[in-house]
Amino acid sequence: MSREHSGDGAGEGDTGGASGGDADDRDGVADDATVSTGEPHASDAEEAASAAVSGVPSAGGSASKRRGRLSGLTSTLRGKRRDEPARTPPAEERLEPPVDDTPAGKVRRAVLDDVIESVAAEETAADEAAAEGVEGGVEAGEGLEADELTPPSREFVEERWFDFSYLEDAVEVERHWVNRPYAYVSILYDEAEKTYTYHVVEPELDAFEQYVREDLVRILRNSLMYQALEDDDVDRETVFRERATEIIREHAATVEPGVVHKLIYYLLRDFLGLGQIDALMRDGSIEDVSCDGADVPVYVYHRGYRDLRTNVTFEEKRLNSFVVRLAQRAGKHLSISDPLVDASLPDGSRIQLTLGADISTRGSNFTVRKFADVPYTPIDLVKWNTFSVEQMAYLWLCIENNRSLVFAGGTGSGKTTSMNALGFFVPPDSKVVSIEDTREITLPNQNWIQSVSRSSVSSSGRGEIGMYQLLQAALRQRPEYIIVGEIRTEQRVALTFFQAIATGHTAYTTVHSDSVEGVLARLQNPPLSVPTQMIQELDVVCVQKQILKEDRRVRRNQTVSEIRMPEDGSDDVDVNTVFERNAREDRHEKVRESKVLDDVADIRGWDREEVERALDQRERVLAYLVDNDVTAYDEVAAVIHTFSKDPDYVLERIEADDLDAEALAGGGK
Repeated sequence: MSREHSGDGAGEGDTGGASGGDADDRDGVADDATVSTGEPHASDAEEAASAAVSGVPSAGGSASKRRGRLSGLTSTLRGKRRDEPARTPPAEERLEPPVDDTPAGKVRRAVLDDVIESVAAEETAADEAAAEGVEGGVEAGEGLEADELTPPSREFVEERWFDFSYLEDAVEVERHWVNRPYAYVSILYDEAEKTYTYHVVEPELDAFEQYVREDLVRILRNSLMYQALEDDDVDRETVFRERATEIIREHAATVEPGVVHKLIYYLLRDFLGLGQIDALMRDGSIEDVSCDGADVPVYVYHRGYRDLRTNVTFEEKRLNSFVVRLAQRAGKHLSISDPLVDASLPDGSRIQLTLGADISTRGSNFTVRKFADVPYTPIDLVKWNTFSVEQMAYLWLCIENNRSLVFAGGTGSGKTTSMNALGFFVPPDSKVVSIEDTREITLPNQNWIQSVSRSSVSSSGRGEIGMYQLLQAALRQRPEYIIVGEIRTEQRVALTFFQAIATGHTAYTTVHSDSVEGVLARLQNPPLSVPTQMIQELDVVCVQKQILKEDRRVRRNQTVSEIRMPEDGSDDVDVNTVFERNAREDRHEKVRESKVLDDVADIRGWDREEVERALDQRERVLAYLVDNDVTAYDEVAAVIHTFSKDPDYVLERIEADDLDAEALAGGGK
């Protein structure tokens, strides 16, 4: 759409913004529609739409008069009068319009063809379901009537589905669907400003359709506010769909099928999704979503294009309401007296919320760091050149042999992503305990306790469970591997972490620092003040950075270094750097032999040849998965876990070039 989105949709728990109360029945709905010159007065459209939805005649008219008025208003708003007699056009007017071969015309044609194809597929599925006594995926009698499920016509889709005027001032360089056939995103390039932007396109609502939407939201909100879930198997989405279906069946008889489809999309988006940022959250290329204040464009961090301005904005009142709703979704309280919240959404995405202009001059703001439903694998990191196959094989052997690691780097450098990916190398039956402030770690292990800290449930601090308490509890759970999301500034957490290493546990964590020397300085100095003797128990430090390469922002491991006790026994720390990144050639190079693997060899009774053989075997497995583009989470996990139990089988299958990762993931060979 050419105009910017503003506001947000109402959702579950949306009981008002910072200003308090629900002063406006339409407070939770995006004010997408504008009334242009020549259209009926807004109050007329609102009265007619309200009458159409509520079923109550407007003042001064009977139901039949109301229907006539609504029909006339609908026709006027759409620029065509249905009470005019049909006219058969001359032959020359019935000719097919010329094909628009401009770039904008090609985009429009491609998008609308996708919409029409999707609508046709839905119609076919509905017909098949109806033939089996099921309509629209719900039991017969519970869903919409057949005529109410009529798909939008081709003419409706071509004329009133999307607004393509955004293509007039920019060139589209990339496009993909995020919620077919209702929402897609375009990456646009503005030649004048020499900049890329991120544009969300959703169905366009005219003034009449907008008012109908607002009335439906009000009815649904009032209907669902006090509705209890009596059946444990009935989830929130099912209750909403059932109630929305009933209301549309009862009150939207005068609305065209195409409009019904658009309205259902917005109701689902606003009540069950995340409103105006729902399309952004559905885009797998987006890592962060950031709103810096009222009437300011929302920005996203795109994996390919970095920071992009979007066409989504929030007006002040609606922004206040939206951040409150995000807090409610996360199970947190947000108010003027307590205006800051750090939490996680149900999908695991991390959010930081600020309410009001008292502590933020631009008003409320929020940042969402998206959580990957399916974590990245070691193969993904190798394909992106974050690590090399040789580095990954080294880390695999270290983790398999209970060496402890710290992942260091700045914000957005990929520390947690790498730590998560290397969790694939933990032996499948080993007991793991993870401890985090917000849920980010996902492991392919069954024998895994996932602990998350909890803030206090009262102003006095009662009920708070912090990282230190969880770490103490973990030590009593007899884990072989302990994963701590991050060591920040709490000394007790740092000391307990290194004490766990000293007592024989294998531990991993992340630290904010951009070098090995920086990691050691942070650990040794206040506020952490970890004794040097305890730091000597650490084995490996991986340092990552986010860098620019050919105008793209990428993540690269900079060094893999080993922490060693000085040979003279002094109270100090030696660093043995095994791998370094060659920035000029953008590749990772081995610069020294590993002393940690020498320790592993001593413990296992290996000679140097056996160490090299173990590394070579793991490199072969990883290289095979990379070369054959095996990146699926369950398939990579299956191959690595099968190798840990039966390495000869995996190597034989690789040698024969018939390793079936999908079959392994399914439980067979």
